[in-house]
Amino acid sequence: MKLLLLSNPTFFIEEDKILATLFEDGLDMLHLRKPGSEPVYCERLLTLIPTRYHNRIVANDHFYLKEEFGLAGIHISHHNPNLPNGYKGQKSCTCYDLEDLPRCKKEYDYVILKNVFDSISEPDYKSRYTLEQLKDASRRGLIDRHVMAQGGVSLELLPQVRDLGFGGAVIRGDLWKRFNIHSGMDFKDLLLHFHRLRKASE
Repeated sequence: MKLLLLSNPTFFIEEDKILATLFEDGLDMLHLRKPGSEPVYCERLLTLIPTRYHNRIVANDHFYLKEEFGLAGIHISHHNPNLPNGYKGQKSCTCYDLEDLPRCKKEYDYVILKNVFDSISEPDYKSRYTLEQLKDASRRGLIDRHVMAQGGVSLELLPQVRDLGFGGAVIRGDLWKRFNIHSGMDFKDLLLHFHRLRKASE
């Protein structure tokens, strides 16, 4: 099962070092999402991340970065709903409803299903589905290896994500809460937890 990471929405000093180390330690994909950011700051972050990892980064904003830095692809969501004219590369999208999955899977290389569990980083975002609804979606083939689970995914819930047949899990709060972006310098706890996540996803 693939392990995807959603970037912290805020830029911080140690970010490039942490991301490079996570890639080195087996992170499959990073979704670079910095809502409302100036493109120049995303450019700066990408120049600090070794180029050998750029093909494992997806741009959720500022889609021109895909070509500029040789990124893996772009991601379509409510915040950025339109593909660039003539775009031919890898594309993924956020899906907000189980019944929309068949259409999304036809149009995109992979789909991120939102709000699978209660969000860790955004407490107001609750799960949209019961476990029975997710199991039914799996039995019907709506959830498969082209669908990634997002929302409240934690180390404890990874086995459930795998059992439901998801092709991957999108991690955010369960990892970033282990590092203080405002004052932290030592990210050993974050890396240790990532190793646990990596092992649980194998």
